[in-house]
Amino acid sequence: MLSMKAKYAIRALMVLAAGEGKTLQSKAIAKDADAPMKFLEAILLELKREGLVESKRGIFGGYYLAKPAKDILLGNVIRMMDGMLAPIACASVTNYRRCDDCTDEQTCTIRHVMIEVRNAIAAVLDKKTLAEMVR
Repeated sequence: MLSMKAKYAIRALMVLAAGEGKTLQSKAIAKDADAPMKFLEAILLELKREGLVESKRGIFGGYYLAKPAKDILLGNVIRMMDGMLAPIACASVTNYRRCDDCTDEQTCTIRHVMIEVRNAIAAVLDKKTLAEMVR
């Protein structure tokens, strides 16, 4: 399930992408993304640490995309915010963790179905760019 954190991050990135290279203050981003200001500020800092946005200080300061919107994949944004696309950890490629109650992963039907689900989700999100979301 997509967390509110990931949803706000995507919305904020879409606002920045729609701004076509303009530097936007966090207050404006929060308003346009319909996101709580305090929460969004923390998300913007995380996006900055991850290299998706940059910031500029001063009276005309704010945030802007660190790379072209066509190079930002939705799947990567969600992984940055939520950790994985898979519905359960044992089906994750990036954050695999064995289930505590699993007796045999090789024969676990639930795991096999959740891997199919994860692959279907990734097939969409790893091809969808931020630029496509803004169009």
